[in-house]
Amino acid sequence: MKRFLIFTIKILLLAFFVLVVLDFVYTKVYLQSSNRGKIGYVYNSKARVYDVVILGSSRANNHFVAPMFENKGLKAFNYGMSGGHLFEASLLLKLMIERKYEIKNVILEADLNLSNEQESESVASKFLPYIHNSEVIASHFAQQPDFWALYYIPFYRYIAFEPGIGFREMYAAVREKPTNLLDHLGYYPLGKNLNANMKNDLTNLKPLHNKYYEEIKHLCKSNHINLIAVMTPMCSNTKGLNYFEKVHQMYPEIHNYEKAVEGDQYFSSCGHMNNSGARKFTAIIIRDFFLINDN
Repeated sequence: MKRFLIFTIKILLLAFFVLVVLDFVYTKVYLQSSNRGKIGYVYNSKARVYDVVILGSSRANNHFVAPMFENKGLKAFNYGMSGGHLFEASLLLKLMIERKYEIKNVILEADLNLSNEQESESVASKFLPYIHNSEVIASHFAQQPDFWALYYIPFYRYIAFEPGIGFREMYAAVREKPTNLLDHLGYYPLGKNLNANMKNDLTNLKPLHNKYYEEIKHLCKSNHINLIAVMTPMCSNTKGLNYFEKVHQMYPEIHNYEKAVEGDQYFSSCGHMNNSGARKFTAIIIRDFFLINDN
């Protein structure tokens, strides 16, 4: 029995050692990778200077044409993340501030994403390789129910979120295989989708007094960043469009651009404009907030 217990302890110690080594190796790779996505691009950078930083979900990623700002002399990058929520947008801004970015303006897509305060696991997991190396990331995740396991159990986060940060992604990072997420200054253009669903129903959606939106407002105010919060367009065949009025009543400072671009020819799906619609919308934003005529 004694020999069996000793053998078992040795196996457990060996397993723990392997997990520690794997955790170290994976983390080391991610700490040197900056061309796979927007989170690594920010984390593995030093102070950048921007006139315009764009934050939000896919409705930011697909709707703000960052090169159009650059064409007008405004240093810009679209850090919108498809599938992301305000949980991740707030954390990404915190990370930029931790990295000593100088930012004049943040354009924040704040509309449908105001209706929840949850993390997006697929996007949030991309921050986890850096959880031991960044105070703001650790602090941001500290209130999540699985924080203890993510922070203290070696390699657990890489197993739990294997599709996002597991072996395949780590190996691609080792090979320095780029993605298209950083192309077009972070803007991801959509084409016309002939089979797109041009209907949507927002009837049951309710905006919240969202703590992550409040965090973003506080971060911008305390760091002297001009915050431009906007609601972006939806296709015309959408039920419950009074959601946008509810947002405006709750947060009058959020500019309602839901009807700024109309016509299904400008949409790839009901909630996402195609490249033509995005360019039309971006020209309006540039005109309205930066006193620049895009004609």
